Amino acid sequence: MSALITARNLSKRYGKHLALDNASFEIQPGRIVGLIGPNGSGKTTTLKAILGLARFDGELSVLGMDPRKQRDELMQEVCFIADVAILPRWMRVRDAIDFVAGVHPRFNRDKAERYLASTKLEPGMKVKAMSKGMIVQLHLALVMAIDARLLVLDEPTLGLDILYRKQFYQNLLEDYFDEQKTIIITTHQIEEVENLLTDLMFIREGKITLSASMEEIGDRYTEVMVEPQFIHAANALAPLTQRSVFGKAVMLFDGASRAQLEKFGETRTPSVADLFVATMKGTYE
Repeated sequence: MSALITARNLSKRYGKHLALDNASFEIQPGRIVGLIGPNGSGKTTTLKAILGLARFDGELSVLGMDPRKQRDELMQEVCFIADVAILPRWMRVRDAIDFVAGVHPRFNRDKAERYLASTKLEPGMKVKAMSKGMIVQLHLALVMAIDARLLVLDEPTLGLDILYRKQFYQNLLEDYFDEQKTIIITTHQIEEVENLLTDLMFIREGKITLSASMEEIGDRYTEVMVEPQFIHAANALAPLTQRSVFGKAVMLFDGASRAQLEKFGETRTPSVADLFVATMKGTYE
């Protein structure tokens, strides 16, 4: 199966700051990919490159197109939710639906209205009368009602309380995602998307430091709560990181045999959040 997105040696400089540093990766169709990194790591620049919103050096193919040269054609197949939803303050809910229905041939009015029916938004409500969370909900309803092959979500639930965040991700899986669509998500709320993801990419200082499926993550990384008598033997296997929990050493191993590690104590696959902190900082304490 050919990749939906192929990036080779992407580089982007803003003045003296190198936002992307020879980043290379592939994203297959029908996947939900978490692009995770600290602030300033290059996440937004990567998304802008994919969407044709930023110039860059290197090679990038998105849906078989070059975003630098074929952005108009590309955007017929792509939807994007930015971390800040901007809608005119004078616009009513019904106006927003009418506008998107008039400009995008893949917009499904019924789907947008069904999504809005689960919120407190009314057709005549103006943006200037909405809370930040309501504006995000309207933006989500409009974009998720577009039948796109690639959905790019940059902090999509920023401003929503936990109930609406969970509802959004549930709708994403039940009403939007299928094997014909691909979703890229960036978020600081890693725990909320971990169970959705099929693939994970970590980015740090403009470099892709990890790119793997969740199955590969489970096979590769193991966390062990090491019994005291096995501390020396476990350390001999060069754990990636070590921390203390309730007086016991918890070590994270990369590539070590799980069967061997089970001799040292209780094992588990680390959470994405723990793995992120460990690989970004080199330790999690």
